[in-house]
Amino acid sequence: MVKSVKTFLKHTYKDYITRSVNPPLVRTSTMVFKSMSDLRKVQRKNLKNPRGGHFEYGRQGTATTFELEKILTNLEESYHTFLTPTGFGSVFLCLFSILRPNDEIIIADPIYSPTRLLTENYLKEFDIKTKFYDPNNLDTIKKNFTKKTKLIYVENPGSNTFEFQDLGKIISFAKKHKVLTAIDNTWATPYFLKPIKIGFDLSIVSATKYYSGHSDVMGGSLAVSKRVFNKVIKAQNMTGLRLSPDDAYFIMRGIRTLDVRLDRHQDNAIKIAKFLSKKKNIEVLYPHKKNSKNYKYWKKYYTGSSGLMGLKIKVQNKNSVDKFVNSLKLFGHGYSWGGYESLALHQEIKEQGNRKYLKLKKNEYIVRLHIGLEDAKDLINDIKQSLRFLK
Repeated sequence: MVKSVKTFLKHTYKDYITRSVNPPLVRTSTMVFKSMSDLRKVQRKNLKNPRGGHFEYGRQGTATTFELEKILTNLEESYHTFLTPTGFGSVFLCLFSILRPNDEIIIADPIYSPTRLLTENYLKEFDIKTKFYDPNNLDTIKKNFTKKTKLIYVENPGSNTFEFQDLGKIISFAKKHKVLTAIDNTWATPYFLKPIKIGFDLSIVSATKYYSGHSDVMGGSLAVSKRVFNKVIKAQNMTGLRLSPDDAYFIMRGIRTLDVRLDRHQDNAIKIAKFLSKKKNIEVLYPHKKNSKNYKYWKKYYTGSSGLMGLKIKVQNKNSVDKFVNSLKLFGHGYSWGGYESLALHQEIKEQGNRKYLKLKKNEYIVRLHIGLEDAKDLINDIKQSLRFLK
């Protein structure tokens, strides 16, 4: 039995028929059977074991997607892992599986902005009420809780502002009140945090990012506990939210080096966080200071940290922030993250969404950095030459 994740990711599949190291790519819509009795046999097997890869039609999956499901379920230490076409598709599948008209959801204020739009604006059209809690004051979960609350949805750390929360406290509250819990775990992936193992019911990861690692494929995963499996598989069957075999193949190829890449992202990010922490007008939003609350809650639950961080920059002139970002030579400017390249993005207030608990002063601005796999010395030198614009 292989215990090390690093070893497991390198030895998840052996095919001595095709002699391929990675599973072969299987594309199909129609699945052909020798007889009707063979078709009915597969259908019966699927009813008995819906996690077993007994497919009768391509929309259910293929041998390729099934292999990725098995890898991620093992990595997550979950009951099962569902695959979707995008990370946001996993968010939608999570919410669609659990919430019904007249229900309420309590969600973290620093949530991924499309998730905020979905919950705050779209769900209310179906008489589903969204309430936001303060990640720095978990008593606001209790204050927002009612008998109609069906789900507590966490993003940890918070999107763009990177607040770390006491996850155990949230889980304990939810279990006491028999409410389901979900977490967006894209920042850490199950390499650094296994949410189902510590008590969450649903765990979302955007496979577009670190799983793929090369910024050339989109996908999502939703790991679940046994408690919610039937709800989610029913919702997936009704919505048709499935990952294509081609995307599954690329994600599987990328995930072989997940540990190597994340270790490097982490090492580089720590070096850059330490460098930037010396600047008086910059607050680094990353769990690297041992005397901070963020470090305390990160250390309590996580085994490592990824390459995504925020900078809270205090300057008199907003244009100087744009100049700082634009003058970076080794950082690309664009959305998403998790690839091998470094990225920098000046996050406008409107991109934060209608945040209830975000307190930014007029002369404070957020810049998001994704620290890639380049040489950390080169990245630091690049940042150095751009800091001159911050005035």
